[in-house]
This record gives sequence, C-alpha cells and structure tokens, in this order.
Amino acid sequence: MSHPNEKAVKARLAKIAGHAKSIEKMYTDGRECTEILNQIAAVKSALNSVGKVILKDHMSHCIIEAAKSGDDNALDELYKSIDKLL
Repeated sequence: MSHPNEKAVKARLAKIAGHAKSIEKMYTDGRECTEILNQIAAVKSALNSVGKVILKDHMSHCIIEAAKSGDDNALDELYKSIDKLL
C-alpha cells in the first residue's frame, strides 16, 4: 500500500543507512569515541523520527481501512508494533 509520506520516508531511510555506514568507518578509522557516540545518537533519533512518520501513516490509512472492513486483528498488530517501537 502506498502512503502519503512514502517518498520522504525512503529518503530518510537512505540517509540513515549512510550515517550508519559512516559510523562503521569512523570506528574502523579510530575516531574519538565521543564522536562515534554522537553519531549513534543521531541515527537513533533519526530512526525514531522516521518510525513516528510510518506509525502515523499506518494509523491514518491502514488502521482506518482495517476498521472499515471489520479487521479486528489490525488493532492487535498495531499495539504489538507500538510496544516494539517504544
């Protein structure tokens, strides 16, 4: 299913992947631990942000459609996803 923020999410995920790869290089190159930790914190924050966007899209579209079709299981799956995300 297509989501309204699909293009932005894909761009953010690509950027996050690039940052994660740079963390590996920083570590391999022997950069300062504090620099590496700061980059890890930035990636974690970016993942949390993109997770929120995906969650909002899911609630705004998938859950509403599931409710309209009487899919009670969708809410249970949403709750499980939220628990894992948080």
